[in-house]
Amino acid sequence: ERLLPMVAAELGQISDSYYRLFPEHRDQTCYFFFDEVQNISGWEIWLRRLVDTERVQIAVTGSSAKLLSREIATALRGRSLSTEMFPFSFREALAHEGISELPASRPGAKKRALLENRLRRYLLNGGFPEIQSVADNYRIRILQEYVDVVILRDIVERYQVGNILPLRALIRHLLGTPATLFSINKFYNDLKSQGLACGKNTLHDYFEYLQDAYLIYPVPIYSRSERAKRVNPRKVYVIDTGLANAFLHQPQSDWGRLLENFVFMELRRRALDIQYYRTEDGLEVDFITTDSRAARALYQVSLELRDKRTRDREVRALTTAMKETGIKHATIVSLDTEERIETEAGEIDVVCASLWSLQTSQN
Repeated sequence: ERLLPMVAAELGQISDSYYRLFPEHRDQTCYFFFDEVQNISGWEIWLRRLVDTERVQIAVTGSSAKLLSREIATALRGRSLSTEMFPFSFREALAHEGISELPASRPGAKKRALLENRLRRYLLNGGFPEIQSVADNYRIRILQEYVDVVILRDIVERYQVGNILPLRALIRHLLGTPATLFSINKFYNDLKSQGLACGKNTLHDYFEYLQDAYLIYPVPIYSRSERAKRVNPRKVYVIDTGLANAFLHQPQSDWGRLLENFVFMELRRRALDIQYYRTEDGLEVDFITTDSRAARALYQVSLELRDKRTRDREVRALTTAMKETGIKHATIVSLDTEERIETEAGEIDVVCASLWSLQTSQN
């Protein structure tokens, strides 16, 4: 705070002072790290000049709602690479707890029980580092504070939002219903019935602001038609299951949605293109992914498969999707079940979520 207030013209004193202290370093590559530098208007112009005139590598970090990757790319014109920082993955949360010796293949009963227990805890608590060892009542309050103070404030300040009530209602709705289809039109009508005035275009803007802030991830339907993607509702996932759980109407109860959100984030960390699939007869598969080599995969998420009707429904949806797409192998991610199912369209592996996530995070 002793540096404030500061203007962009004064930022040059940082590099100038450094090189006066170490003039011999001008012939070497030097590394500069700036955190929250976006609070100084015009920072990107000075940073571009530093990159162009000195032998430097620069790392810039800051609030995701104020420091968007596309804006950095525009300001630095192709001279930057963006890195996304997520909350802890399940593997990282285990490492934070000191559980670092993880099974390479199939664990014994004791280790498996531990991992399944920790996965349930992770689904409820999420991966934000600050709340890993916090009591439940404080954890919920901290996570809600993240949204109400940090994210909401950043969005309101950044985009000069005047009508806060619809924005707050949208945030709470999306966080309280993760892994579900969302329609702006339907939400607009819901607000209207509650007497909250907000235009549809404004709601579309708010929705995009929440994406920019890395709070939500909308997933479109799988289709070659761009029109079909636009007219069909998107499924919305949240950056962190703990954040979603803090806003669920019945906390610690909706394991199915939390598990599906967990699987989405594991796939998202792998930088896959993710969509949901609807078969020609209306059956839904949670995820169809495409990697950088255009290889596709199908994933269904099911809490458990002990109920015959649930099992038949999930297998039927995947089998139909495999026939329509030509994909010969699919995966059902469950909380604690493992098996292999042979179908007329190919193989379906049923995998335990905790082991599956540890294996995918190694790849």
